[in-house]
Amino acid sequence: MLPSRGARRVLTGALLLLAVVFAALGTWQMQRLLWKLDLIERVEARVHAEPVPAPARGTWDAVNQEKDEYRRVTATGLFQHDKTVLVQAVTERGAGFWVLTPLRLAGDATVLINRGFVPADRRDPAARLASEIAAGPVTVTGLLRISEPDGAFLRSNDPANDRWFSRDVAAIAAAKDLSDAAPYFIDADATPNPGGLPIGGLTVVTFRNSHLVYALTWCALAVMSAAGAWYVYRSRPA
Repeated sequence: MLPSRGARRVLTGALLLLAVVFAALGTWQMQRLLWKLDLIERVEARVHAEPVPAPARGTWDAVNQEKDEYRRVTATGLFQHDKTVLVQAVTERGAGFWVLTPLRLAGDATVLINRGFVPADRRDPAARLASEIAAGPVTVTGLLRISEPDGAFLRSNDPANDRWFSRDVAAIAAAKDLSDAAPYFIDADATPNPGGLPIGGLTVVTFRNSHLVYALTWCALAVMSAAGAWYVYRSRPA
C-alpha cells in the first residue's frame, strides 16, 4: 500500500534533506582531502630540506604544528644527562623507551632532545653510558616536534613517579626543573651514538588519509537519498 500524499511529501522532504546533508559532508571531506595532500607535500619538503637553526627563544610563541612540525633543525649546547627522562614507546624495533635529554643552549634556554630509542631491557643508564661521557658542546640535527600533552590513550603521565607515556614538554620541564624550556622537542636524526644507544632517526612521518573514501561514501549516500526522494515523489496511490 502506497503512503498518502501528505506522507509522501514528508518522506520526500526528509530524503531531500538527507541528500543535502550527505552532499555537504562529501564536499567537506573533499576539502579535507585537498588540505591533507597539501600538508603531506609540505611536510615531505620540510623533512628533506637543509637543516636550519631551531627556533630561538624570541620566536617560541609563534611555533605551531601547521608550519613548524617535522622541520629539520639544528641545536647546539650541553646535554644535561642527569635530567634525562624515559618515555614509553613502541617502534619498528619493538617496545622500549624514548630517551629525552635536556640540551642547555647558549643563554641558558633549554630544548628537550629525543636522542632516540632504547629497548625495554636496555633502559638502565649503563647501557647508553658510552654516549653520555663525552664532554663539551654537541650539535644535534633532527626534526622539530610539537609537545604531546597529558599522556597517551588511557595512560596519564605520572611525573611524581617519573613515569612518562607521552613527550609532554611542559610537564617534563616542570618535573626536572628546567628553566626557559622551548615549547617543542627535537627528534634526533640517525647519526649513530657511541655504543649504539640510543637509536635515533626513528621518527614516523605518516598521515592517515581516508578522506577520499569518506567523500565517496557520503556522495553515494547523497545520490541514493536523492533517488529515493524522486521515487517517492513519483509514486501515486493505486
